[in-house]
Amino acid sequence: MLLNIETSTSICSVALSEGEKLLFSVEDTQGQNHAALLSVFVEKALEFGKQTGGKIDAIAASAGPGSYTGLRIGVSTAKGLCFGFDVPLIAIDTLQVINAAAKRKIDVFEKNALLCPMIDARRAEVFCALYRNDGTVFGEIRAEIITENSFADILENNIIYFFGNGSNKCVPLLQHHNCRFIDNVFPLAENMITLANEKFQQKQFADAAYFEPFYLKEFQATKAKKILL
Repeated sequence: MLLNIETSTSICSVALSEGEKLLFSVEDTQGQNHAALLSVFVEKALEFGKQTGGKIDAIAASAGPGSYTGLRIGVSTAKGLCFGFDVPLIAIDTLQVINAAAKRKIDVFEKNALLCPMIDARRAEVFCALYRNDGTVFGEIRAEIITENSFADILENNIIYFFGNGSNKCVPLLQHHNCRFIDNVFPLAENMITLANEKFQQKQFADAAYFEPFYLKEFQATKAKKILL
């Protein structure tokens, strides 16, 4: 039984799973309420697990890239649970979580097609990567400033499916005939289940004491505006 935690974007979600089976899921899509809601969601999931008579075998957390604050809340909560239950930590790449959600929406996957999950990184920038249908990496995770020429060389020979909350920036700019856009694809804890179960079976655990989320970029605090009295 795995407890899955996803807080990398504005959505906060928790799922309880056993093998490939989803047992319990709860989510909030209203905004950055992670600090207030995550502990409540975890408590609900643990209570459900207790009612089934099962025990937690590991905690899986979405590890980034994504929101600095969201990732800190999710990973720190996961670490605390790992120490409390004396179970291992499983770190899941956030872009792979989004990728798993999108693949469920594609009925026919063309031979030359690639998947490009995107996370909004403010202004014209996104965090993204490129994957083949079998899950192997075509293009490594990077921060990309979106322009009309983004992915131009790859689009000449490949269809690319763009999705995730960062893909909205691409719609008005990327007009190539090989562009495909999938709406309403989000990183949710329930989309982590297969990825987390695979890592659990292979005993691919992170060090709960020293693990840090993958922010990709340094956190930049904004200065408060001066108030003239």
